[in-house]
Amino acid sequence: MEEGSHGRGWKKGGIVTMPFIFSNEVCDKLAVVGFNANMISYLTGQLHMPLTKAANTLTNFGGTASLTPLIGAFFADAYAGRFWTITIASIIYVVGMTLLTLSAVLPQLRPPPCSDNQKCQEASAGQLGVLYTALLLGALGSGGIRPCVVAFGADQFDVNDPKQSTKTWKYFNWYYFVMGVSMLLAVTVLVYIQDNIGWGWGLGIPTIMMFLSVITLIGGYRLYRMMDPSGSPFTRLLQVCVASFKKRRLAMVTDSILLYENEELDASISLDGRLVHTNHVKFLDKAAIVAPEDDVKSPNLWRLNTVHRVEELKTVIRMGPIWASGILLYTAYAQQSTFSLQQAKTVDRHLGPHFQIPAASMSVFTMTFMLITIAAYDRLLVPVARRFTGLDRGISFLKRMGIGYFISILATLVAGFAEVKRKRYAAAHGLLDSPHAMIPMSVFWLMPQYALHGIAEAFMAIGHLEFFYDQAPESMRSTATALFWTTISAGNYLSTFMVTIVHKYSARPDGSNWLPDGNLNRGKLEYFYWLLTLLQGLNLVYYVCVARFYKFKPVQIHSVEAAKGTGDEDKDTAAAVELAKV
Repeated sequence: MEEGSHGRGWKKGGIVTMPFIFSNEVCDKLAVVGFNANMISYLTGQLHMPLTKAANTLTNFGGTASLTPLIGAFFADAYAGRFWTITIASIIYVVGMTLLTLSAVLPQLRPPPCSDNQKCQEASAGQLGVLYTALLLGALGSGGIRPCVVAFGADQFDVNDPKQSTKTWKYFNWYYFVMGVSMLLAVTVLVYIQDNIGWGWGLGIPTIMMFLSVITLIGGYRLYRMMDPSGSPFTRLLQVCVASFKKRRLAMVTDSILLYENEELDASISLDGRLVHTNHVKFLDKAAIVAPEDDVKSPNLWRLNTVHRVEELKTVIRMGPIWASGILLYTAYAQQSTFSLQQAKTVDRHLGPHFQIPAASMSVFTMTFMLITIAAYDRLLVPVARRFTGLDRGISFLKRMGIGYFISILATLVAGFAEVKRKRYAAAHGLLDSPHAMIPMSVFWLMPQYALHGIAEAFMAIGHLEFFYDQAPESMRSTATALFWTTISAGNYLSTFMVTIVHKYSARPDGSNWLPDGNLNRGKLEYFYWLLTLLQGLNLVYYVCVARFYKFKPVQIHSVEAAKGTGDEDKDTAAAVELAKV
């Protein structure tokens, strides 16, 4: 149920809540990105891991951190609600970041330093255990914050209020813009601190900020528009599956109007409107067939479900192919913090005689171009596109995602050519067998691949996030938002799988390898980038097909007049609308 207004009469939610919510997201991103951006350097330089092991550790951690939002979303939707889930998860995050800071500060928690000319001692099992415990706590905390912050923020705008409904799609642009600014600060200021002052300060600062964000979030408690948890969404989905299986031998009804409806039963999970019947996956409709032994007043939900609950499952099924299409983009994106970073470490990163760009700060180009694209999209593209499409959001989120997929293909294609040029410079200066020497090639040759990834993310990631929130059943919005992060998780795990397979099967008896552990100059990294380009091209064809046949969810909502209580009973009618097209 929604908490409507304060005792003094003002309405909860709205734009006034954004500073409290965004502050939590800013601190989360400062902590996560500030460490992830430079983690490959920490693992190889401080813990002395081999490159491929460090790359896989990084993508595995990224995958796990993007998988835990399913746990946080389930807890929020079923039991605690979004606000308390964010609060508890933030506290867990602070504990994890504190332990991580200690692991960077205390000498006994990392191996002794060594020079480039001696064999380095890798971190012990105990030292890695402390690191992984801290990362796990961070992943669990992040799992409660990520799916709930974005959904909690969107909850502050009432889709049934004409003054607020158009702000929902704008909110996703704002959310990603604020997130991008915080990530930009992380890959510049925090990475500079880590490289030039120390990891203690580099991790301690975001830990302190994360603690302060918890205080800020709680400080806005009385302003928030809260949505009570409505029970486990997974249980409801399972109940529909079981009920339809139990009634698999029943004949299908001749008219969908004969299927079971119960507005009172669905009241807590259909505040924005009830899902109406569709002809998709008709077998599941059997869960809503009323059999003689069914009690329609107090139904056994393991035998009888309403049309709304059946359609919840159908909606999730329809979203599946669109969800899967995002995996390869994040596989390509993951290379920025692994092999692209290693590329940057080998070239000339000087700006003038006294300043050198930290390799981990190369993603500043990604963030900058992402922010520029978001601003241009909101201020320039949307007003122009609106004249042709009639949509408030300019173009549909499906078209927005498709543009992002295409640009991501260009990013990995360009990255391959940049690697070819880097190795030609190395060969021309006799540096192919000097992996730690600086190649006299400007780092700005790598800028296009970072920039294209940023532009692609501005289109695809925001469209993907918007798609999940808009198309998911309202009682599953935290869970649906978590699906956005599981796409990133799957992309990271696929990256680990691809790196492992390519490293294993590209090895030759003479020691050469596409992805060598020691000397990138003797590798074939460009082949790996072009393999990603090919796979992304096939993925784009797949996406166009599934997007072409995707059916938007139809929702039956009460008229605005009825919702406001200003009309008579006849105005309390319902109109089927495709919300995604509004």
